[in-house]
Amino acid sequence: MISGTFGVEGAELYYELRGSGPPLLMISGAGGDAGYYTEVAADLADAFTVITYDRRGNSRSTGRSGAPTDLAEQAADAHALVAGLAGGRALVFGNSGGAIIGLTLAALHPASLAGLIAHEPPAVNVLPADDPARGFFADVADRYARGGAPAAGRRFAETVRGEGTYRWPDDLWRRFLGNQAHLFGTEWAAFAGFRPDEGALKSAPFPIVLGAGAEDRDTYYARPSVEIARRTGASWVEFPGIHMEFLRRPGRFAAALRALATWVYADDRPPEPRMP
Repeated sequence: MISGTFGVEGAELYYELRGSGPPLLMISGAGGDAGYYTEVAADLADAFTVITYDRRGNSRSTGRSGAPTDLAEQAADAHALVAGLAGGRALVFGNSGGAIIGLTLAALHPASLAGLIAHEPPAVNVLPADDPARGFFADVADRYARGGAPAAGRRFAETVRGEGTYRWPDDLWRRFLGNQAHLFGTEWAAFAGFRPDEGALKSAPFPIVLGAGAEDRDTYYARPSVEIARRTGASWVEFPGIHMEFLRRPGRFAAALRALATWVYADDRPPEPRMP
């Protein structure tokens, strides 16, 4: 594994690079830490050049100014990493908020993608107006306003299926706790307001796959993946496990991701879209 920092506008991004072969950029969600993907990246390094990074303002990256961040800025960071570390074009995987960033990247910088795999983007604004899940972001924001990052973090964890049933790596957990105020204070509003650019996704010149875990069928972060796939004609696949399966059982998550990444780079006919 090679680690380093990469300069972008207003920040130095910490990154880790493993393996050789076609490039695979992995974007993290809440907490924005490369450590979410350490074991999966190591598993895939025999077939891909895997790039993971701490998103701006998180963990070992700089750029925490206290000002609200926006998704275009996050997508520009990913675009710069692809240009600088992956020769200008890569397959992108994102989980949760990282999937939202990946969808934004696909709309704003399509030439930088060989494909996109968006795992459980919590894009609640695509759900029906009366869906209770539409209130998720506002609920957590209210708890942050009243009780700070610990209160918001507790509520957030309560909504993520499987949390508390397995142990996070100690160093990742410490960094995540240090990122909570940044998440809820500066990143949260952008994720809350996200709406996918359906036109751009429909016309994307690369494969797009939406997906969700088999144990997450009815959650606020799994159902939007089905709706986005339905609206855009993208493929939808079922991954094993839960939202953070790459931490709970990284080996089986890596196996599922390997199959999808191999398909994208094989340049075969895309699978027919299918819904759960």
